[in-house]
Amino acid sequence: MDLNNINQIEHAGLSTRKEILRVGFALVFMIAVMLYVGNSTEPVAQHYLLIIAAVIGGYMALNIGANDVANNVGPAVGSQALTMTGAIIIAAIFEAAGALIAGGDVVGTIKSSIIDPSMLKDVDTFIWLMMAALLAGALWLNLATAFNAPVSTTHSIVGAVLGAGIAAGGLDIANWPVLGEIVASWIVSPVLGGIIAAGFLYFIKRTITYQEDMVRAATKIVPLLIALMVWVFSTYLIMKGLKHLWKIELLPASGIGLALAVAAYLAVKPMISKIALTMDQSKANINKLFTLPMVFSAALLSFAHGANDVANAVGPLAAINDAIFSGGVASKASIPVWVMMVGAIGISIGLALYGPKLIRTVGSEITELDKMRAFCIAMSAAFTVIVASQMGLPVSSTHTAVGAVFGVGFLREYLKHSDAKRIEEIKAHHEHDNPETVDEFLRNFKKASIEKKGQMLKELKRAREAAPLTKKERKSLKKVYRKQLVKRSHLYKIAAAWIITVPSSAILAGLLFFTIRGMMLP
Repeated sequence: MDLNNINQIEHAGLSTRKEILRVGFALVFMIAVMLYVGNSTEPVAQHYLLIIAAVIGGYMALNIGANDVANNVGPAVGSQALTMTGAIIIAAIFEAAGALIAGGDVVGTIKSSIIDPSMLKDVDTFIWLMMAALLAGALWLNLATAFNAPVSTTHSIVGAVLGAGIAAGGLDIANWPVLGEIVASWIVSPVLGGIIAAGFLYFIKRTITYQEDMVRAATKIVPLLIALMVWVFSTYLIMKGLKHLWKIELLPASGIGLALAVAAYLAVKPMISKIALTMDQSKANINKLFTLPMVFSAALLSFAHGANDVANAVGPLAAINDAIFSGGVASKASIPVWVMMVGAIGISIGLALYGPKLIRTVGSEITELDKMRAFCIAMSAAFTVIVASQMGLPVSSTHTAVGAVFGVGFLREYLKHSDAKRIEEIKAHHEHDNPETVDEFLRNFKKASIEKKGQMLKELKRAREAAPLTKKERKSLKKVYRKQLVKRSHLYKIAAAWIITVPSSAILAGLLFFTIRGMMLP
């Protein structure tokens, strides 16, 4: 046996041991949930169902941490603004803080009002339905994570509640207009997120990296971008992350955000001017200016996610808890502290154990990210949710963030192809000129600002009118190689996962409901 085979065996053994260790930690957490709920809650009729539901809720929280949180910190890790360990620590702390501080003490029992619980026959049916939905949503997230597909946890649980609801009460129980909004969000969220992220990136390129004096341009523009980020993120956090603590409309929330943005600008402007004195004209140095904003964005997005999306884990569990202790079905259920702790701790543990897989996918495997691109993705993730919510458009934060990654990648593809086509056009026109003259022109063209490039191309166009390209030369320009900067395999896989999330979790929940009902009926 050669050395390579021995190394492969050792590597496989190490990977297996790590996987066993991760599974072991996850099982310890779920066993701890089972023991705590069994010993600390009042022993009432069907108490065993509450214990089982709590374990399933913990499993759901683990899967939310493994899948959904990657969207908040993936770009920061992919751009190397944060290390993987640093991102996991920040996200775990702020996810848990968001859930515990701003997660609210009351949650809707039926996510998005996707079904009408009044059509159910009895409380037992409702409990079985919510258990099936919780388990189906968790299983679907687990499967998506295994295939490296970031999917919406909200869509997973909504689809699961819908499927179990139809199994329990028939087709009339479903709220079909709500399902229509969810289907619309499959298109609205990624497209809107991609367009806004690409718009921000193009603005940065036009105003900073396409300028001859990048440092001087960055000194002017970066403080404005950071102030804009403070404005957008403050508004986003107040409206989405703190909505359970403080009900506030867009106008006053944006007013508070604007005041914080002005303060941020006044604080950041002199700092960046001082840093600029030691910088040279390189894109790498410009990128460094976006490091701190990316750290803050990862923390704030995680806080808002923990406050908002913890309901996906604890909502059905709180509903089951309320139904068991009250003996009825309510549209709203109070959240006991232990239920919120299951969600908060479970999300953090799931992120630490299995989050790196999806963080790498979102941060580096779809397209290459630097700090400027990651900044645009973070801005889009917050800005899109604010705009869409005010316009009444259905959006998913997961689809928005991943759509923003694709938008940045496709813009880079377009710009690279356009530049390559211009350069080939220049070479074709100067084909019979001195090679040194052509090389000098290309060097000047690459260094020129966007305005100077436009002027040089106009001069080239006028010269070309006097000596037009031949048919063969024009044909060669159409064959300029378009370098793919976005992995198409990831695009197709993720899009397919998004489309089948609701129907797949619905079918799985329906089957689980019939299984649970068959086990529970005498």
